[in-house]
Amino acid sequence: MREIQASQITDVVEKLCIEANEHLPEDVKCAIKNCRACEDWEIAQGVLDKIIENYEIADTQCVPICQDTGMACVFLEIGQDVHITGGDLADAINEGVRRGYDKGYLRKSVVKDPVRRGNTGDNTPAMIYTEIVPGEQIKITVGPKGFGSENMSAIRMFKPSAGLQGIKDFILETVETAGPNPCPPMVVGVGIGGTFDKAALLAKKALMRPIDSENPDPFYADLEKEMLEKVNKLGIGPQGFGGKTTAIGLNIETMATHIAGMPCAININCHVTRHKTEVI
Repeated sequence: MREIQASQITDVVEKLCIEANEHLPEDVKCAIKNCRACEDWEIAQGVLDKIIENYEIADTQCVPICQDTGMACVFLEIGQDVHITGGDLADAINEGVRRGYDKGYLRKSVVKDPVRRGNTGDNTPAMIYTEIVPGEQIKITVGPKGFGSENMSAIRMFKPSAGLQGIKDFILETVETAGPNPCPPMVVGVGIGGTFDKAALLAKKALMRPIDSENPDPFYADLEKEMLEKVNKLGIGPQGFGGKTTAIGLNIETMATHIAGMPCAININCHVTRHKTEVI
Protein backbone atom coordinates (compact mmCIF):
# COMPACT_ATOMS: atom_id res chain seq x y z
CA MET A 1 0.00 0.00 0.00
CA ARG A 2 1.47 3.33 -1.09
CA GLU A 3 0.67 6.45 0.92
CA ILE A 4 0.13 9.79 -0.83
CA GLN A 5 -0.25 12.98 1.15
CA ALA A 6 -3.37 15.04 0.49
CA SER A 7 -1.10 18.09 0.27
CA GLN A 8 0.56 16.59 -2.83
CA ILE A 9 -2.82 16.43 -4.52
CA THR A 10 -3.48 20.07 -3.59
CA ASP A 11 -0.16 21.15 -5.11
CA VAL A 12 -0.78 19.29 -8.36
CA VAL A 13 -4.34 20.58 -8.76
CA GLU A 14 -3.14 24.14 -8.14
CA LYS A 15 -0.50 23.85 -10.85
CA LEU A 16 -2.83 22.17 -13.36
CA CYS A 17 -5.54 24.83 -12.92
CA ILE A 18 -3.07 27.51 -13.95
CA GLU A 19 -1.36 25.58 -16.75
CA ALA A 20 -4.61 24.39 -18.31
CA ASN A 21 -5.92 27.94 -18.48
CA GLU A 22 -2.75 29.34 -20.03
CA HIS A 23 -1.62 26.65 -22.48
CA LEU A 24 -3.74 24.83 -25.05
CA PRO A 25 -2.86 21.18 -25.71
CA GLU A 26 -0.67 20.68 -28.78
CA ASP A 27 -3.30 18.54 -30.55
CA VAL A 28 -5.79 21.43 -30.34
CA LYS A 29 -3.24 23.95 -31.62
CA CYS A 30 -2.33 21.69 -34.55
CA ALA A 31 -6.00 21.15 -35.44
CA ILE A 32 -6.65 24.91 -35.50
CA LYS A 33 -3.60 25.54 -37.70
CA ASN A 34 -4.58 22.72 -40.07
CA CYS A 35 -8.08 24.14 -40.40
CA ARG A 36 -6.65 27.61 -41.08
CA ALA A 37 -4.59 26.16 -43.94
CA CYS A 38 -7.76 24.69 -45.49
CA GLU A 39 -10.01 27.74 -45.11
CA ASP A 40 -10.68 29.78 -48.25
CA TRP A 41 -13.29 32.17 -46.79
CA GLU A 42 -11.55 35.45 -45.95
CA ILE A 43 -13.49 36.21 -42.76
CA ALA A 44 -12.98 32.66 -41.47
CA GLN A 45 -9.26 32.96 -42.18
CA GLY A 46 -9.11 36.20 -40.23
CA VAL A 47 -10.94 34.74 -37.24
CA LEU A 48 -8.64 31.71 -37.13
CA ASP A 49 -5.61 33.98 -37.39
CA LYS A 50 -6.82 35.88 -34.33
CA ILE A 51 -7.47 32.63 -32.45
CA ILE A 52 -3.91 31.48 -33.21
CA GLU A 53 -2.48 34.87 -32.20
CA ASN A 54 -4.48 34.73 -28.97
CA TYR A 55 -3.23 31.31 -27.84
CA GLU A 56 0.34 32.24 -28.80
CA ILE A 57 0.15 35.35 -26.60
CA ALA A 58 -1.28 33.24 -23.77
CA ASP A 59 1.61 30.78 -24.18
CA THR A 60 4.41 33.34 -24.19
CA GLN A 61 3.02 35.72 -21.57
CA CYS A 62 1.48 33.00 -19.33
CA VAL A 63 -1.95 34.61 -19.22
CA PRO A 64 -5.38 32.96 -19.56
CA ILE A 65 -6.41 32.00 -23.10
CA CYS A 66 -10.00 33.10 -22.38
CA GLN A 67 -11.66 35.38 -19.85
CA ASP A 68 -14.00 32.50 -18.94
CA THR A 69 -11.50 30.43 -17.00
CA GLY A 70 -14.18 27.85 -16.40
CA MET A 71 -15.53 25.61 -13.71
CA ALA A 72 -12.78 23.25 -12.56
CA CYS A 73 -13.62 19.70 -13.65
CA VAL A 74 -11.16 17.37 -11.92
CA PHE A 75 -10.85 13.75 -13.03
CA LEU A 76 -8.96 11.31 -10.82
CA GLU A 77 -7.90 7.76 -11.60
CA ILE A 78 -6.95 6.46 -8.17
CA GLY A 79 -4.92 3.28 -7.88
CA GLN A 80 -6.57 0.74 -5.59
CA ASP A 81 -3.24 0.30 -3.76
CA VAL A 82 -3.09 3.99 -2.77
CA HIS A 83 -3.94 5.33 0.68
CA ILE A 84 -4.48 9.09 0.88
CA THR A 85 -3.28 10.49 4.19
CA GLY A 86 -3.18 13.85 5.91
CA GLY A 87 -6.58 15.13 4.87
CA ASP A 88 -9.83 14.68 2.97
CA LEU A 89 -9.60 14.14 -0.79
CA ALA A 90 -12.35 16.61 -1.75
CA ASP A 91 -10.92 19.25 0.58
CA ALA A 92 -7.47 18.75 -0.94
CA ILE A 93 -8.80 19.19 -4.47
CA ASN A 94 -10.83 22.27 -3.61
CA GLU A 95 -7.88 23.86 -1.84
CA GLY A 96 -5.83 23.31 -5.00
CA VAL A 97 -8.51 24.97 -7.10
CA ARG A 98 -8.76 27.84 -4.61
CA ARG A 99 -5.00 28.47 -4.72
CA GLY A 100 -4.70 28.00 -8.47
CA TYR A 101 -7.45 30.44 -9.31
CA ASP A 102 -6.02 32.97 -6.84
CA LYS A 103 -2.35 32.71 -7.82
CA GLY A 104 -3.14 32.48 -11.53
CA TYR A 105 -5.42 35.55 -11.44
CA LEU A 106 -8.18 33.42 -12.94
CA ARG A 107 -11.80 34.54 -12.97
CA LYS A 108 -13.97 33.18 -10.17
CA SER A 109 -17.06 31.83 -11.94
CA VAL A 110 -18.83 29.54 -9.46
CA VAL A 111 -22.03 30.38 -7.56
CA LYS A 112 -22.97 28.56 -4.36
CA ASP A 113 -26.61 27.95 -5.28
CA PRO A 114 -27.99 27.33 -8.81
CA VAL A 115 -31.15 29.39 -8.25
CA ARG A 116 -30.30 31.93 -5.55
CA ARG A 117 -26.76 32.39 -6.97
CA GLY A 118 -24.03 34.16 -4.92
CA ASN A 119 -20.42 33.84 -6.07
CA THR A 120 -18.30 31.59 -3.83
CA GLY A 121 -15.36 33.92 -4.45
CA ASP A 122 -12.71 31.25 -5.06
CA ASN A 123 -14.07 29.11 -7.93
CA THR A 124 -14.87 26.20 -5.63
CA PRO A 125 -16.34 23.68 -5.38
CA ALA A 126 -14.71 21.73 -8.18
CA MET A 127 -16.63 19.11 -10.11
CA ILE A 128 -14.87 15.92 -8.99
CA TYR A 129 -14.97 12.63 -10.91
CA THR A 130 -13.20 9.62 -9.38
CA GLU A 131 -12.43 6.20 -10.78
CA ILE A 132 -10.69 3.33 -8.99
CA VAL A 133 -8.09 1.60 -11.16
CA PRO A 134 -5.34 -0.98 -10.59
CA GLY A 135 -1.99 0.30 -9.35
CA GLU A 136 -0.45 2.66 -6.81
CA GLN A 137 -0.59 5.99 -8.60
CA ILE A 138 -3.10 8.82 -8.91
CA LYS A 139 -3.69 10.34 -12.35
CA ILE A 140 -5.16 13.84 -12.12
CA THR A 141 -6.67 15.72 -15.06
CA VAL A 142 -7.99 19.25 -14.70
CA GLY A 143 -10.30 20.46 -17.47
CA PRO A 144 -11.65 23.98 -16.88
CA LYS A 145 -15.09 24.13 -18.54
CA GLY A 146 -16.54 27.39 -19.80
CA PHE A 147 -20.29 27.69 -19.87
CA GLY A 148 -20.86 29.43 -23.19
CA SER A 149 -20.27 25.98 -24.65
CA GLU A 150 -21.56 23.93 -21.70
CA ASN A 151 -24.96 25.62 -22.08
CA MET A 152 -25.18 24.28 -25.65
CA SER A 153 -24.84 20.65 -24.54
CA ALA A 154 -27.74 18.20 -24.64
CA ILE A 155 -28.86 14.68 -23.75
CA ARG A 156 -31.54 12.48 -25.24
CA MET A 157 -32.88 9.16 -24.01
CA PHE A 158 -33.42 7.30 -27.26
CA LYS A 159 -35.28 4.07 -27.61
CA PRO A 160 -33.22 1.47 -29.50
CA SER A 161 -35.59 1.84 -32.47
CA ALA A 162 -34.09 5.29 -33.14
CA GLY A 163 -31.01 3.48 -34.41
CA LEU A 164 -27.74 4.95 -35.56
CA GLN A 165 -29.54 7.51 -37.71
CA GLY A 166 -31.21 8.92 -34.61
CA ILE A 167 -27.82 9.53 -33.04
CA LYS A 168 -26.43 11.11 -36.19
CA ASP A 169 -29.42 13.45 -36.49
CA PHE A 170 -29.14 14.39 -32.81
CA ILE A 171 -25.46 15.35 -33.15
CA LEU A 172 -26.16 17.59 -36.13
CA GLU A 173 -29.26 19.08 -34.52
CA THR A 174 -27.33 19.94 -31.34
CA VAL A 175 -24.44 21.57 -33.18
CA GLU A 176 -26.74 23.51 -35.51
CA THR A 177 -28.81 24.75 -32.57
CA ALA A 178 -25.62 25.82 -30.79
CA GLY A 179 -24.61 27.91 -33.78
CA PRO A 180 -22.17 30.69 -32.84
CA ASN A 181 -22.89 30.51 -29.09
CA PRO A 182 -20.09 28.10 -28.07
CA CYS A 183 -17.40 30.18 -29.85
CA PRO A 184 -16.67 27.80 -32.73
CA PRO A 185 -14.66 26.09 -34.02
CA MET A 186 -15.86 23.70 -31.36
CA VAL A 187 -14.93 20.27 -30.10
CA VAL A 188 -17.85 17.84 -29.82
CA GLY A 189 -17.84 15.13 -27.17
CA VAL A 190 -20.40 12.36 -27.66
CA GLY A 191 -21.34 9.77 -25.03
CA ILE A 192 -23.49 6.80 -26.02
CA GLY A 193 -24.79 4.14 -23.63
CA GLY A 194 -24.90 3.63 -19.89
CA THR A 195 -27.62 5.43 -17.98
CA PHE A 196 -28.82 9.06 -18.06
CA ASP A 197 -25.92 10.26 -15.93
CA LYS A 198 -23.25 7.94 -17.36
CA ALA A 199 -23.93 9.09 -20.94
CA ALA A 200 -23.25 12.68 -19.88
CA LEU A 201 -20.03 11.67 -18.14
CA LEU A 202 -18.90 9.76 -21.23
CA ALA A 203 -19.48 12.88 -23.34
CA LYS A 204 -17.41 15.01 -20.98
CA LYS A 205 -14.63 12.44 -20.84
CA ALA A 206 -14.62 12.39 -24.64
CA LEU A 207 -13.53 16.05 -24.52
CA MET A 208 -10.49 15.05 -22.44
CA ARG A 209 -9.28 12.71 -25.18
CA PRO A 210 -6.79 14.13 -27.73
CA ILE A 211 -8.66 15.18 -30.86
CA ASP A 212 -6.00 13.59 -33.06
CA SER A 213 -6.82 10.18 -31.55
CA GLU A 214 -9.47 7.69 -32.66
CA ASN A 215 -11.98 5.53 -30.84
CA PRO A 216 -10.33 2.07 -30.62
CA ASP A 217 -13.44 0.46 -32.17
CA PRO A 218 -13.23 0.93 -35.97
CA PHE A 219 -17.03 1.32 -36.16
CA TYR A 220 -16.98 4.35 -33.88
CA ALA A 221 -13.72 5.67 -35.35
CA ASP A 222 -15.45 5.79 -38.74
CA LEU A 223 -18.49 7.43 -37.15
CA GLU A 224 -16.26 10.12 -35.62
CA LYS A 225 -14.82 10.96 -39.04
CA GLU A 226 -18.21 10.90 -40.74
CA MET A 227 -19.89 13.16 -38.19
CA LEU A 228 -16.99 15.65 -38.07
CA GLU A 229 -17.25 16.00 -41.82
CA LYS A 230 -21.02 16.48 -41.65
CA VAL A 231 -20.72 19.01 -38.81
CA ASN A 232 -18.29 21.07 -40.86
CA LYS A 233 -20.66 21.01 -43.81
CA LEU A 234 -23.17 22.95 -41.69
CA GLY A 235 -21.17 26.06 -42.58
CA ILE A 236 -21.41 27.76 -39.17
CA GLY A 237 -17.70 28.46 -39.33
CA PRO A 238 -15.30 30.19 -36.93
CA GLN A 239 -17.23 32.36 -34.47
CA GLY A 240 -20.34 31.79 -36.57
CA PHE A 241 -19.25 33.92 -39.55
CA GLY A 242 -19.37 31.01 -42.00
CA GLY A 243 -16.66 28.78 -43.41
CA LYS A 244 -15.47 25.20 -43.51
CA THR A 245 -14.40 25.01 -39.87
CA THR A 246 -17.33 24.56 -37.50
CA ALA A 247 -15.55 21.87 -35.43
CA ILE A 248 -11.92 20.84 -35.08
CA GLY A 249 -12.68 17.53 -33.42
CA LEU A 250 -15.44 15.06 -32.59
CA ASN A 251 -14.79 12.26 -30.11
CA ILE A 252 -17.17 9.42 -29.23
CA GLU A 253 -17.09 7.31 -26.06
CA THR A 254 -19.45 4.38 -25.43
CA MET A 255 -20.39 1.80 -22.85
CA ALA A 256 -22.95 -0.97 -22.32
CA THR A 257 -26.57 -0.01 -21.73
CA HIS A 258 -30.01 -1.48 -20.99
CA ILE A 259 -31.92 -3.48 -23.62
CA ALA A 260 -34.69 -0.84 -23.61
CA GLY A 261 -32.54 2.24 -24.09
CA MET A 262 -29.85 4.05 -26.08
CA PRO A 263 -28.87 7.20 -24.14
CA CYS A 264 -26.87 9.79 -26.07
CA ALA A 265 -25.27 12.91 -24.60
CA ILE A 266 -23.43 15.66 -26.43
CA ASN A 267 -21.02 17.91 -24.57
CA ILE A 268 -19.95 20.92 -26.60
CA ASN A 269 -16.67 22.74 -26.01
CA CYS A 270 -15.27 25.86 -27.63
CA HIS A 271 -11.94 25.96 -29.47
CA VAL A 272 -10.31 26.54 -26.05
CA THR A 273 -10.54 22.85 -25.13
CA ARG A 274 -8.30 22.99 -22.08
CA HIS A 275 -7.01 20.10 -20.01
CA LYS A 276 -3.76 19.18 -18.29
CA THR A 277 -2.77 15.90 -16.67
CA GLU A 278 -0.18 14.80 -14.12
CA VAL A 279 0.49 11.47 -12.41
CA ILE A 280 1.52 11.24 -8.76
